[in-house]
Amino acid sequence: MYQSHWGLQESPFRDCLDPQFFYQSPTHDEALARLQFLVEEHRRLGLLMGPDGSGKSLVLEVLAAQLQRAGCIVAKISLVGMEPDEILWHLVAQFGRNVDRPQSTAALWRALTDRLTELRYQQLDAIALLDDADQAGQQVLPHLIRLAKHDPSPHARLTLILTGCRAQMGRLGATLLGMSELRVDLEPWERGDIEGFLRSSLKQAGCRNPVFDDPAIARLCELSHGIPRHVRQLADLALVAGAGHDLSQIDADVVESVFHELGAVEV
Repeated sequence: MYQSHWGLQESPFRDCLDPQFFYQSPTHDEALARLQFLVEEHRRLGLLMGPDGSGKSLVLEVLAAQLQRAGCIVAKISLVGMEPDEILWHLVAQFGRNVDRPQSTAALWRALTDRLTELRYQQLDAIALLDDADQAGQQVLPHLIRLAKHDPSPHARLTLILTGCRAQMGRLGATLLGMSELRVDLEPWERGDIEGFLRSSLKQAGCRNPVFDDPAIARLCELSHGIPRHVRQLADLALVAGAGHDLSQIDADVVESVFHELGAVEV
């Protein structure tokens, strides 16, 4: 296993939704701060946007943990392939009310609005984190609009945050986009971000020695275009290749080879 070759206790470049592996780059820190502001100000709807692999889902996972520690009631759902009734059921369940399945759409809406009313009276914030909104089916959109318009009063405690790729967010339609009160963009990492990520991830996994030389980092930046998922993929495959060739350090040739020969990243 390449971990033993590099003196690692675990894989440093996991592509998973675990806040433990969240790297606090400036763009991700700023996104979290702005989303926290959205919640604290009880704003109705915000958008988190970025290219595929930019870390939107992980930002939501970290945000959910922060909000839950602050006492908020949080529901987090990916909208990929979800039917309206599935979404409503998950919202009701994650907001803390038991509902047997199956239920009619009308019954699910009653349960959801009743629960949101209860939370409002209890002065508890309800946060719906809806990932992959740009991939939601067209039949889902009227329900998202209805949810966003559920409580127009100044005392409302419900906030929706939708994620997606900017180029695809037009699929949400003018009504939802027009209701957005904050739009947050995740920018690609710059070289300093990537260097910090590599150093932090390797240290967290138990390796304190520099593994990637400067030309390797420069080539990794170029080939990944600063997309965090691509950075992770290339870095992980480079460790595998380097261990296979019994190298003491990863150079630019290794990064280049895993990009081309192993099909590490599609760009």
